[in-house]
Amino acid sequence: MDPREAALRKAYDHAVRWLASLPDRRVPARADAEAIVRALGPDLPDGPGAPAEVVDLLATACEPGLTAFPGGRFFGFVVGGTEPAALATDWLVSAWDQNCVMRAASPAYAAVEDIAGAWLLDLLGLPRGGSVGFTTGATTANFTCLAAGRDEVLRRAGWDVARDGLQGGPGVRVLAGASRHMAVDLALRYLGLGSPEPVAADDQGRMEAGALRRALAGGGSGPVIVVLQAGDIHSGAFDPFTESVRAAREAGAWVHVDGAFGLWAAVSPRHAHLMAGCAGADSWATDAHKTLNVPYDCGLAIVRDPSALRAAMGERGDYLIQHEHGDPIDKVPELSRRGRAFTVWAALRSLGRSGVADLVERLCRHAASFAAGIAAVEGATVLNDVVFTQVCAEFGDDERTDRVLARLLDDGTAWISGSTWHGRRVMRISVSNWSTTDDDVRRTLDAIRRAAGTPAQGP
Repeated sequence: MDPREAALRKAYDHAVRWLASLPDRRVPARADAEAIVRALGPDLPDGPGAPAEVVDLLATACEPGLTAFPGGRFFGFVVGGTEPAALATDWLVSAWDQNCVMRAASPAYAAVEDIAGAWLLDLLGLPRGGSVGFTTGATTANFTCLAAGRDEVLRRAGWDVARDGLQGGPGVRVLAGASRHMAVDLALRYLGLGSPEPVAADDQGRMEAGALRRALAGGGSGPVIVVLQAGDIHSGAFDPFTESVRAAREAGAWVHVDGAFGLWAAVSPRHAHLMAGCAGADSWATDAHKTLNVPYDCGLAIVRDPSALRAAMGERGDYLIQHEHGDPIDKVPELSRRGRAFTVWAALRSLGRSGVADLVERLCRHAASFAAGIAAVEGATVLNDVVFTQVCAEFGDDERTDRVLARLLDDGTAWISGSTWHGRRVMRISVSNWSTTDDDVRRTLDAIRRAAGTPAQGP
């Protein structure tokens, strides 16, 4: 057998066994990194090895150290699974090995990116003429959108940042909610904009529109960016977009929305009201490897004005074969990248419009079931209004909450992580996986009751 084919068959066998193990396996890893190093062997061999044997060694040695992220009982972070069509397509992406930067180099990729981008704008209710870039994740998507915003507001102020840099130019004010995600701060730091001015938020993490209006009124007339949020990482809450966008527009600000998982509320008839007014922004960042459940890695940077995105991200080179209508290279920072749009197209084509809506509503229904089940545990309190896919709870005091979390991870039935919210230790549940079932929720709730010292309930 051809060595490449033998290696692919070996990888397929291991992948199928891994996926088949997910419904019943312990969710946390069974081995630590040191054990995996010993199993793999730390020394580089002097000579080559058969590809199939290398694949077999890697898969066998690493399996005990894998966390069941793709399974239905991982709720520790906002981590989606992998929808079947997207998973299979991702294997093709690796086999095709396209460098997806130019239409001339990979017409197939460019066509799929165009189609998938148009589908996304339609599903998310965003401006049809917008531009969609496929990034590594929401952090890079935020970076990309905010780069477009930074350059545009400076351009309006008469400063060409692409030519002259930031040194000596007008200062850019950035206002963001006090409960924003750290990815926003990271992107702003990369862009040389420093920490944003925090705008007061309510107890669910929603920016207070009145506070934003007051902050905008008190800051002069220089370039401004306002960052709003679709889906607080603890509560799942959404900023009041209609009022906030209006206030930002009146101040001449660029409006960006960080919607890593929450932007997908727009596809659900039951939850679209959470996104009212969001389409009035200038840019939006989200993850496809969260709520949409495509493989890692895939973020989406969406900008209303394609020329603003192209001005910030576009590349020019004598050896590049660039198309008059633009190329994927004009939308994201990376010159070398894998074909992320292929997997997004596959997920959307497989699910269809109703399937994406059903996926989002199923995740939200599971979150509501978790909230109801935890509320019935003695001494437990659900602390957030469960409006989307996030649930935060405590178990009487910080010490008991941490004990419950530790026992739960030791139990292994599910993975749920802790956090600190409003100065209190909490159990934070993020429901993000397409494969989570009612039975997964029931089994996880039983494990939570055991960890809390409460008898399990009947089916």
